[in-house]
Amino acid sequence: MVGFAPTEIDPSAPTRAARLKWVVVVDADLPAGRATNAAICTAAATSQAVSGLLGDDAMDADGNAHPGLPWAGCTVLSADATTLRTIRAKAAARPDFFVADMPAAAQQTRVYTEYLSSVAGTAAEGLDYYAVSLVGPRNPVDKLIGKLPLLA
Repeated sequence: MVGFAPTEIDPSAPTRAARLKWVVVVDADLPAGRATNAAICTAAATSQAVSGLLGDDAMDADGNAHPGLPWAGCTVLSADATTLRTIRAKAAARPDFFVADMPAAAQQTRVYTEYLSSVAGTAAEGLDYYAVSLVGPRNPVDKLIGKLPLLA
């Protein structure tokens, strides 16, 4: 299980001090709306699965709550489809990484069970990915993503 232990959560520290790093890598060729959708969907899966990613709710001066955001940060990058596939494969091979991905079928269907069926009928090497969200130890994540650019 990848995540932060309660004793590791330090919202007063800079994001670079966190043991784990969270990045979302999106297919650079997607139009803005599809890229945004892919990033948000993989982030939703990640925030549910990885413990300790979200900080406490913020309260404004009027007493309104603003749901917690990632206290250790999240960087959204872009890559070509081949690089995205390579990053996903290498990350998925590491037991100390959490990986959430969005196969292309997710945006090519409008019914979730059709998406499930499409993925089930496709061999792993035949899947194309629109986004990959990964959380892992900072240095290995940095080596894996190299110098990918921020999503523009």
